[in-house]
Amino acid sequence: MRFSLRFNNDLPPQEYVRLALAAEAAGFDQFWVSHDLFWRHAWTILGAVAQATTRIHIGTCIVNPYTQHVADIAMAAATLDELSRGRALLGFGAGAADFLRWVGIAQRHPLAVVRDSLTALDALLRNQRPSSVSAWTPEAYLRFPTRRVPIYLGAMSPHMLRLMGEQADGGLPLLFPPEHLTEVLGYIEEGVKLAGRDLAEVDVAACVWCSVSDDREAARAALRAKIAYYGHAFSPLILSRLGLTHADFEEIERLVQTEGDLDAAAALVTDQMLQIGLVGTAADLIPRLEGLVAAGAHHLSFGPPLGPDPLAAIQVLGHDVLPYFRATGQTARLKLRGTGGGSF
Repeated sequence: MRFSLRFNNDLPPQEYVRLALAAEAAGFDQFWVSHDLFWRHAWTILGAVAQATTRIHIGTCIVNPYTQHVADIAMAAATLDELSRGRALLGFGAGAADFLRWVGIAQRHPLAVVRDSLTALDALLRNQRPSSVSAWTPEAYLRFPTRRVPIYLGAMSPHMLRLMGEQADGGLPLLFPPEHLTEVLGYIEEGVKLAGRDLAEVDVAACVWCSVSDDREAARAALRAKIAYYGHAFSPLILSRLGLTHADFEEIERLVQTEGDLDAAAALVTDQMLQIGLVGTAADLIPRLEGLVAAGAHHLSFGPPLGPDPLAAIQVLGHDVLPYFRATGQTARLKLRGTGGGSF
């Protein structure tokens, strides 16, 4: 099992150093920071984290080829890998069309653009010239040696999930709700088969929203606020998985967008809406996480809001959740050994 944490890039840079050190101490394997427009710069944040930590892998979650040129992304990833002594991960994807519109960029042909970009990034990070990009000259290559930084594709649509299976080293699919993993793995496996690969070659992170605390009600309040703010923007498909429609969010959206009253909006978030993520104490989270593991998850990734106190949430997860699943995995391996299932 792998375990990772994901954070938005909306905190002061020094906060990420504190959180990353706590994550490393708690036994997490990866630490991801988003690169949403007009917040803090993920590459800069991760540079600070790289210098403060020694073991945990660090990555962007995610950068895109519309606001940052692929050559620049390769330079940044290779430099971060050099700075972190081989711990960098490149989270890459098409980006959010809404954010791109803010700066007048149309997200044209996202599947083709991402596919071509993945091919170019793979070549650049192997210290090769990307022959797949016809407009680039022979001078287009990195001038310093680099490790082949693993590329994780951030994706939600079926076509992008298939591409994840075809070309990526790992995946960062958002699971709304967490049980959507079964459908997601199906699409990824289709891509894996097309490429003649094995699903085990792709590190698929089961990316969930998580709000955890020893105080159950405080954890629920934190997730209610996030759902109140973002719920109206969920696609009909996501809402249908929860048995909801946009009509269920109309008053919540009015209170947030028109009245600016997030507290009143959050009070209208129902238990049914809370099922979009994992919420409560560690004991509340474990049964649904067990369901993910039973469905095929080998990497559990916990994302914001994480709880009323993210640092405390890391400690709760590290103390109660990670050891539980590591012990469960060890028990399963021991049982398999006992039945002649091979050595590990």
